[in-house]
Amino acid sequence: MYGQYLEQVQQQKPLVHCITNYVTVNDCANIVLACGASPIMADEAKEVEDITSICNSLVINIGTLNERTVAAMVKAGKRANALGHPVILDPVGAGASALRTETVFQLLREVKFTAIRGNISEIKTVAMGSGTTKGVDADVADEINEQTLPEVLQFARRLAEETGAVIIITGKQDLLTDGVHSCLISNGHAMMSRITGSGCMLTCLLGAYLAANKTNLFAACAAAVAEMGLAGEMAYQPNCGTLTFRTRLLDAVSTMTGNMLDGGAKIEAL
Repeated sequence: MYGQYLEQVQQQKPLVHCITNYVTVNDCANIVLACGASPIMADEAKEVEDITSICNSLVINIGTLNERTVAAMVKAGKRANALGHPVILDPVGAGASALRTETVFQLLREVKFTAIRGNISEIKTVAMGSGTTKGVDADVADEINEQTLPEVLQFARRLAEETGAVIIITGKQDLLTDGVHSCLISNGHAMMSRITGSGCMLTCLLGAYLAANKTNLFAACAAAVAEMGLAGEMAYQPNCGTLTFRTRLLDAVSTMTGNMLDGGAKIEAL
């Protein structure tokens, strides 16, 4: 069922415009290539409208934020909206500083997003206006578990309704909702939290999936999240170091097939 969304990416080879952070930019470009799409990494305000115009989707990641790139994000987002391109937001570290939090809300005011992906603390900040983070990592107090799931699902659904975006909360389990449909995804491996950029890479993967699957956005998001988690499971091996794991993660994405995704996706409707 979900493999078809990966196959659409591989067949269409969409072009994804990524305005992302300099810590993970290389891995983000490589994962877009690995899944079968093509990346363009451009954040100069004087060219972002032209770049977005020739692409099929736009990813905005605020991980290494500065005033220069904020202007570029807004310009690119408005242009992508005008063209009907999917736009994905990664509010990295929202809640960690006033600048990050204010920038997220500026972007939400000026750009319509197709999907918003972050950890639980980041999405809680976006939904409620304030929150706590451990740098750019989730606060352990915000962990999704059996007790907290109803509350998290409630504010995620409300945020989806307010923004019109698919909300994707990633962690030990991943929660997705568009306000109508919701699911939990249990793919992944703990090693993914020990490398920089697994979340940023997933956001760019979402950019590829949404560019190639505009008629079923929620299912396309679920497929992308499941692929990333399944790749993490495939990448792990006993006594595997973090650099080896990172390389194997990209290898797993690059060799993933629709049948493999169908066989390995752990997606539970809520």
